[in-house]
Amino acid sequence: MSEKIFVVGAGFMGAGIAQTAITAGFEVTLNDMSMELVEKAKAGIEKMLGKSVAKGRMTEADKEAAMARLQLSDKFDAAAEADVIIESVIENAEIKKAVFAKLSEVAKPEAILTTNTSSISIAELSTAVKDPTRFLGMHFFSPVPLMKLLEIVRCLATSDEAIATVKSVGERMGKVCVVSEDSPAFIVNRMLNPMLNEAMCLLETKVASVEDIDAAMKFGLNHPMGPLELTDMVGLDVELAALTTIFTETGDPKYRPCGLLKSMVRLGWLGRKTGRGFYIYHADGTRTVNPDL
Repeated sequence: MSEKIFVVGAGFMGAGIAQTAITAGFEVTLNDMSMELVEKAKAGIEKMLGKSVAKGRMTEADKEAAMARLQLSDKFDAAAEADVIIESVIENAEIKKAVFAKLSEVAKPEAILTTNTSSISIAELSTAVKDPTRFLGMHFFSPVPLMKLLEIVRCLATSDEAIATVKSVGERMGKVCVVSEDSPAFIVNRMLNPMLNEAMCLLETKVASVEDIDAAMKFGLNHPMGPLELTDMVGLDVELAALTTIFTETGDPKYRPCGLLKSMVRLGWLGRKTGRGFYIYHADGTRTVNPDL
């Protein structure tokens, strides 16, 4: 059984993956470009586990044991001991391939390398590793500790053994695992992105307000979040990258990114992570609709 996991990228997704893995009993090394970044992520993980203790979902002893399984690194050397490597950096194919080229040099031959991409071709990324049979997609959903789904994505070169190993890792993390072929945006985002894009187009053409678009989907279709608040949580830059990739791959006009989305990304209004997107996120934890929209 795979026991050691190396997570590359200590942002919201990477930290969530690390938190879920240490809670499930895995030994995890969380990596990013600087120790400042991984220390910040560690503090966030400890805070989230502290909330679980306060709510009675885990004991203080379990929290301390989980945190003891977390190591931090700003270098790839530590990946040499990993059984499974999970990349969760920016949604850019060239950056991801550069990361995998370096990881492939230090990873042990039997290690499985995976990417948390939501839309980039697994086959394309596999060209950066030494052994494509041990490379696949491991697409988590946000926020990772709460969302049950794990999309496992295989390309033509991926071995059945690698799929089985990653599925067992995902199930140990408490995930429901589904397997997709290497088709643009896989399963969930192939269906979700046109809805998010259309919600932004409705706002851009003044069909309805931010609040009413979100309320319509929450109370009309029982969605837990409206499409605009969901885009804020995911990150508008991430959503733009996903739509651009799918549109480029398929040519289908329903994936052509809305002009409003492009403008907001250019302004740096990326959602929760910048404090401004379709909503403004205040220091006291409240939010209001972005008045500029």
